Amino acid sequence: MKAIRIHEDGGSDVLRYEDAPDPEPGPDEVLVELRAASLNHLDIWVRKGLPSVPKPRILGADGAGVIAGTNERVVINPGIDHDGRIVVIGEHSDGTHAELIAVPRSQVYPIPDSLSFEQAAAFPLVGETAYRMLVTKAHLAEGEWVLIWGIGSGVSTVALAIAKAVGARAVVTSSEARKLERARELGADATVNHATDDVVAAVKEATGGGAHVVVDHVGEATWARSLNAARPDGRICVCGATTGPNPPANLHRIWWKQLTVFGSTMGTRTDFEAVYDLVASGRLEPVVDEVFPLAEAAAAHDRMERGEQLGKIVLRIPG
Repeated sequence: MKAIRIHEDGGSDVLRYEDAPDPEPGPDEVLVELRAASLNHLDIWVRKGLPSVPKPRILGADGAGVIAGTNERVVINPGIDHDGRIVVIGEHSDGTHAELIAVPRSQVYPIPDSLSFEQAAAFPLVGETAYRMLVTKAHLAEGEWVLIWGIGSGVSTVALAIAKAVGARAVVTSSEARKLERARELGADATVNHATDDVVAAVKEATGGGAHVVVDHVGEATWARSLNAARPDGRICVCGATTGPNPPANLHRIWWKQLTVFGSTMGTRTDFEAVYDLVASGRLEPVVDEVFPLAEAAAAHDRMERGEQLGKIVLRIPG
């Protein structure tokens, strides 16, 4: 089969489109002929060696295709539960940026008839991640306000969709006018340019005192503003740190405002099935940014690293 593999850590130039051995399904596994796979920041971290994984390694957590020898269209849940520990396809084992993958039968779900392979590949990892942080952990409720930084990312885009699905209201940020316009089309109640505007003032004005929930995956560049933009008794979800993990703590803001700060990453089978149900019912529509051929995975990585996307970058796999 053809696959995208890395043999060393580094930039997008270490990605190789090459022949790899066909996987052999084990007991209780199925062989999936992949038709689409999407990119996550996890793929960039693994490619760079953060963490470094055994090589060669096929990247990719998200995938959709057909069970080999059938016409059964399936989407893969990328989080596999090993005795309470979630391991991720593409990080802890070979992934979906390939023509074939063998996965446990319990990890595949029927693709809703309304979705293309590309749409199906666009929601699993970011969907269960966003659902876990917003609903399972933050308990975002109908009528509450959530602040979502950096609307271009896959997690932020699906977080907006989940917020709207549960009846919450959302303020989203970006430094690009086109992304803010697209966010309004996707249902954002308020938008803020975080490069030119006073985010804290804008959020407090839009929400009448601050966000009930703040989703911060940026870290050092946004942490102080996240604390200030939350209303008293607000909840701050930390789910990444793309600009660095060590901001000034500003602990006094946390106790004065009696904020709850928690971390969240990935999700459980329950989280995946909850977001799957939202997609299957039509309450959440996956947002696809751009589709690249599998052989052009390096260009897809470059687009993500430049931060040009709004939604999910997808790889189309011939079959």
